[in-house]
Amino acid sequence: MKNTAFTEKHVEMGAKMVPFAGYNMPVQFAGINLEHETVRKGVGVFDVSHMGEFWVRGPKAFEFVQRVTSNNVADLYDGKVQYSCFPNDKGGIVDDLLVYRFGDEEYLLVVNASNIDKDWDWCNKQNINGTELENASGGTSQLAVQGSVALKAMQKLTGESVEDMKYYTFKVLNFAGVENVLFSTTGYTGSGGCEIYMKNEDAVKIFEAIFKAGAEFDIKPIGLGARDTLRLESGFCLYGNDIDDDTSPIEAGLGWITKFVEGNDFINRDYHQNLKENGVSRRLKGFKMIDKGIPRHDYEICDVDGNKIGRVTSGTMSPMLHEGVGMAYLNTGYTKLGTEIYVRVRKKLLKAEVVKMPFYKG
Repeated sequence: MKNTAFTEKHVEMGAKMVPFAGYNMPVQFAGINLEHETVRKGVGVFDVSHMGEFWVRGPKAFEFVQRVTSNNVADLYDGKVQYSCFPNDKGGIVDDLLVYRFGDEEYLLVVNASNIDKDWDWCNKQNINGTELENASGGTSQLAVQGSVALKAMQKLTGESVEDMKYYTFKVLNFAGVENVLFSTTGYTGSGGCEIYMKNEDAVKIFEAIFKAGAEFDIKPIGLGARDTLRLESGFCLYGNDIDDDTSPIEAGLGWITKFVEGNDFINRDYHQNLKENGVSRRLKGFKMIDKGIPRHDYEICDVDGNKIGRVTSGTMSPMLHEGVGMAYLNTGYTKLGTEIYVRVRKKLLKAEVVKMPFYKG
């Protein structure tokens, strides 16, 4: 099992460590609900060094990224980030990812930890034009500093303005006395903040500086447990749960990152365009529990008569709303907002309602 550059720091801070995607990662420190509230109301720090980073360079870089991702890369400008996915050749999703544009001949793709090897193989398989690809995952550390005061706290560590940065943009700057740090106003919590990429050798210095700068804001370390409840409460998909190799982005409600515009001839475009134009048999929707209960992954969704009409992909007790929330693929006919559905918990059918996501804003 791999360690990140921050593993010793996590242990010092009292983390409960667990295996995740081949890494030794902190699942919690003070407790999931408390850490969740810390991010919603203040600022917290996640170690996300297990994520993967692929550089794409050369004269064919734009052409490559445009073909392997579903969003329209032509919409990017230098310093802009885009959420996207890798469509596969059988109608599903290889992975979801972030695309960073450094220039027309240089892009950074940030992929999920559990899919690094699969994604790297996929990108190389699709590299038919001799684009230069570099897997920098092993040498890169990453911290997500999330929360309403995250940028205010991080402003103390750089002379360049970061508090006024727009959502999903980035800068390469001197940060905590370290040159060439990638500072990105992205994150997967719904509470704002940034993600900071650095070389492994600079990681501990930056980690310590971040906690010192955030001390006046009561900054805390946050584990993977709260990362999951935060992303779900915000209506963000998790690969392997809500999207996978057999799910179209159209079914998953990700039509907004699947652009059928001229010049965006991504892999298997016709299949997904047909789904958009002619409809799908199921869609990913959010729901809240009406009856008392906590929905869990793979629980059945039924109609009032107990007939199966879908399944839960992600579910939890919302730490901010104090009610059960979840995402589920529902058969067409049961996806309209306000529709009553039933979650089968053991042998009971518990009433729930289809609602708009995100479940919580803030």
